[in-house]
Amino acid sequence: MLASGRILGDQVGSTAPVFLAFLAVHVLAGLTAVITGAVAALSRKGSPRHIRAGRWYYRAISVVFGTATALAAMRWRQDYYLFLIGAVAFTAATIGYLHRRRHRPGDTGHIAGMGTAYVALLTAFYVDNGPRLPLWDHLPTLAFWLLPTAIGAPIIARSITRARHAAPVRRPGESRSPATAHNGRPRSR
Repeated sequence: MLASGRILGDQVGSTAPVFLAFLAVHVLAGLTAVITGAVAALSRKGSPRHIRAGRWYYRAISVVFGTATALAAMRWRQDYYLFLIGAVAFTAATIGYLHRRRHRPGDTGHIAGMGTAYVALLTAFYVDNGPRLPLWDHLPTLAFWLLPTAIGAPIIARSITRARHAAPVRRPGESRSPATAHNGRPRSR
């Protein structure tokens, strides 16, 4: 079993060098995911900024999950739930990423997947760190598990609704030329 300790005044699961190396990468990847996820969500959809931030977000989520897996394996009894939340985040992000890569019609799968991954990422952060954060330390433990979803779910639902009403759904390969009828099929002569 790895001995826990304090670094810079904060409690860490272990002071073993391998654990700390994974933790450092995990923290950097988590910060990258939070920042790039916010940039992608707030950028115009389909813009180069949105696409670039989204790709970095997916990469960061992948690293967060990989390092969470390693960290949880080292302290399974104490941190298994972080592995489970990481698996949810990575799976949801992968679904969102593949939805867009496969050019599925509509944005529902993409928005739901990426948004759910972001909520899971924040949930893991608050569950693990909430008891030591100012103001959050006054909340009951259940709040760390539920607040990110309570705030994120309506935002995701609103984004999906707005995306559905923003543009008509087109199938891959369809053009917007005037030679097509409003249903997307070529006009007959």
